[in-house]
Parts: sequence; C-alpha cells; structure tokens
Amino acid sequence: MEMKAATLPDVSRYADMFAAMGAEPRLQIMRLLLAAYRDGLVVGDIQAELGIAASTLSHHLEKLKIEDLVTVSREGTFLRYRANTEVLRDLVGFLYTECCTRSGVRPPDPIIQLTRTAR
Repeated sequence: MEMKAATLPDVSRYADMFAAMGAEPRLQIMRLLLAAYRDGLVVGDIQAELGIAASTLSHHLEKLKIEDLVTVSREGTFLRYRANTEVLRDLVGFLYTECCTRSGVRPPDPIIQLTRTAR
C-alpha cells in the first residue's frame, strides 16, 4: 500500500486537530473518551471524572467537536460524546507516513495498516 504525501490543506487540518488536543484538559478528555470507546460518556460523567466546571468543559468539548475529534449525540436531555476513532486513525497515519517514509527507518505500511484496521 503506497501512501501519498499529505497536501497543504491536509497538513493544515491535522495541525488544527493537534492544536485542539494541545490543551491539557482536552487531551484528558480525549484519553477518557478513548478509554470509554464505543459507548462514550455523557457530559456529567466526563465532568465528574475530570473535575472540570460545566462551562469550561462545554468550551473544551466544542473545540474537539469543531475539529471532528469527537462526535456527539443527544439522548433525551443528555449529550453523549465519543472519540472519533476514524479521524484519530487518519491523524496517526499521517504522522507515521510523513515521518517514516522519508527517513527510511521503517516502512509505514504495517503501522498504517494497524491504525486503519484496529477497531
């Protein structure tokens, strides 16, 4: 499987994703949502787990949602957030493709294969 180099718009999008995860609370949210993979968590559970004020948590979740790193669904009066693993796989694939193909240290195919097929 041959991977093409990321185009400038792709790189810009990935940079925005990294920036969104660059704040400690948002990275903690991502780790928590990945730990709850498939089911995700409702906002109250995220808040209780991380001890983040509701308004601050809302701000962080919105930043992650804008970059498509999380998905949200309404369940009655609750909002359930899930990590968007498809987007995260693309992000990891981007890193390995750009890093490993130029250095020649390790071909990216096995790593990208793993990130794309792991579910």
